[in-house]
Amino acid sequence: MERFEALFGRKPVIAMVHLKALPGTPLYDGDLEGLVEAARRDLLALQEAGVDAVMFGNENDRPYELSVDRASVAAMAYVIGRLRPLIRVPFGVDVLWDPLATMALAAATGARFAREIFTGLYGSDMGLWEGRAAEALRYRKRLLRDDLFLLYNVSAEFASPLDSRPLPERAKSAVFSSLADAVLVSGPMTGEGVALEHLRAVKEALPQVPVLANTGVRHETVAAILEVADGVIVGTALKRDGITWNEVDPERARSFMEIVRGFRG
Repeated sequence: MERFEALFGRKPVIAMVHLKALPGTPLYDGDLEGLVEAARRDLLALQEAGVDAVMFGNENDRPYELSVDRASVAAMAYVIGRLRPLIRVPFGVDVLWDPLATMALAAATGARFAREIFTGLYGSDMGLWEGRAAEALRYRKRLLRDDLFLLYNVSAEFASPLDSRPLPERAKSAVFSSLADAVLVSGPMTGEGVALEHLRAVKEALPQVPVLANTGVRHETVAAILEVADGVIVGTALKRDGITWNEVDPERARSFMEIVRGFRG
């Protein structure tokens, strides 16, 4: 927990910079500079609102892949590189749903943290989905990024676990056997809320490990979630009209952070 709070502070808000669809994906519109500009606007709006950290992700690269095209990873690195002079808070990366690509991107950009599905076995929209923690952590070692703080999502979106163990047991196992730095609990899809009872059960199982809500945190729920969780990752709630694919709404972001600051006292 000490390392977590040194990086993020107490009860942090990690806000998503959802990049537009990247080269090599079905929804890419061919406008790379427009992609950079959209990310720039979102980044500045989030920092102005006072978020504690930002995370760059490729949520628009639908349909998602378990092994991501190299062009998409290169484009993410290009965008982040263009924005580095503007980043004033710790930043992380997540290349959905590829932990090795995520490690490579983190190494190339100097990210402080990374999020992915590193453990477990799932039946998913993308087919059979296997965690790759052993490969990913060995790759991190080869990239000389032992300092990279890893957020393990233990309840994958768009998927159902084939492991019959209860969620708290799977979370404890991810920390014990696969060296998770922090554990994330998700709802069934991007933008859909975490069941508070699931979050509470995981935190009770891991009192000394950071546990964060990963999806669906909204203005009306964030205070109750922070009563249980050590932090939140938020994207959809800060977007115009609360729609995942829209741009960040500066007013929604500001009002969200006002609620969080009020909770922190």
